[in-house]
Amino acid sequence: MSNLEVRVYYEDTDSGGVVYYANYLKFIERGRSEFLREMGFEQDQLIKHQGVVFAVKSLQAEYLLPARFNDLLRVHTEVKKSRRASLIFSQKIRDLKQNKVLFEAQVTVACLDVQNFKPRAIPSDILEKINGQ
Repeated sequence: MSNLEVRVYYEDTDSGGVVYYANYLKFIERGRSEFLREMGFEQDQLIKHQGVVFAVKSLQAEYLLPARFNDLLRVHTEVKKSRRASLIFSQKIRDLKQNKVLFEAQVTVACLDVQNFKPRAIPSDILEKINGQ
């Protein structure tokens, strides 16, 4: 489980003054990156030493409430299910001031071989840490 704080900058908003819908996907991408980092795995090192990359296979998202310029958000990330070659993440973005969930997503991430981009088993050291948390 990981929690990442994100500040909404002007560049994150649309002409209506709210966070542009695609930017929520950027926020949760950062959340998954930080999740791996907190587990001790840097993505560039996974490519270099283990020959794997993680790629989004599918996602289901719900936009519940808008975030606005200068809001402080928390991106909550946790693995709901681990499989041999994929992880299913549950992610939520919460407004810290109002303590309300603004966005929820379930994201399936596939482990791919960096040489051919075909599915590959998640390295055992990663699975052990994820399953042991």
